[in-house]
Amino acid sequence: MGYQIVGNSLYSEVGVILPTYGEAENIGNLIEDIEKLRIDTSILVIDDSSPDGTANVVLEKQKKYPNVMLYSRPTKAGLGTAITDGFKFFLAAEKSPKYVLTMDADYSHDPKDIPKLLTKIKDCDCAIVVASRYSKGGQIAYWPMTRKIVSKLANIMARTALGLNLKDCTAGFRCYSTAFLKETIVNLHSHTYEIQIETIRQAKIRNFEVKEVPVLFVNRKQGKSKLTWTEMKSFLSYTIKTLLKR
Repeated sequence: MGYQIVGNSLYSEVGVILPTYGEAENIGNLIEDIEKLRIDTSILVIDDSSPDGTANVVLEKQKKYPNVMLYSRPTKAGLGTAITDGFKFFLAAEKSPKYVLTMDADYSHDPKDIPKLLTKIKDCDCAIVVASRYSKGGQIAYWPMTRKIVSKLANIMARTALGLNLKDCTAGFRCYSTAFLKETIVNLHSHTYEIQIETIRQAKIRNFEVKEVPVLFVNRKQGKSKLTWTEMKSFLSYTIKTLLKR
């Protein structure tokens, strides 16, 4: 099976991208929690042929919510390509949303923080708003010390490479303006987690502003972390190359 999209591309003010792999335990409840916010959203789940039936859970939710769409990909192709595929999907719509949100499907990102990100991007008229774990008021819960150290080091490297004073450069819970995405989409080539650095770098190159709002980040609710050593190497490689270009 190749790429397949199930559902209608309805116009909404906000597009939500939920990359998934093995999230059958979480995706249904997450969709319900986003719907409870009563925000004008289109939810796009991008699933890399999860073996646990994640796609089937999404298809069941479509029966209740017509604004939910399933984008099935034949193999596990990486977070970066999932996010850029989601950007392209919304940008290709007859009427694109004004804003596009990206977030994890494992409840490490609280859907109740979505209004906070939307308020910030509307008030500041910026390119990206990052849900920040490290800005004043931000917190992390239930992370082992080793992961905290790795995350802090990754952010130090990213800040140095980007030359920006952002506290959290690597968080994946974000809100993007569609105006920014239209200008930069052809320059996004990341395959894995380096997409978080690449988007901020493109904003800086084009003189778009990036802002942060503090949030509580909670270790994933169900299942295991999917961050692999290969993905960590891709992130490090991209960050070092960016640093050398400065």
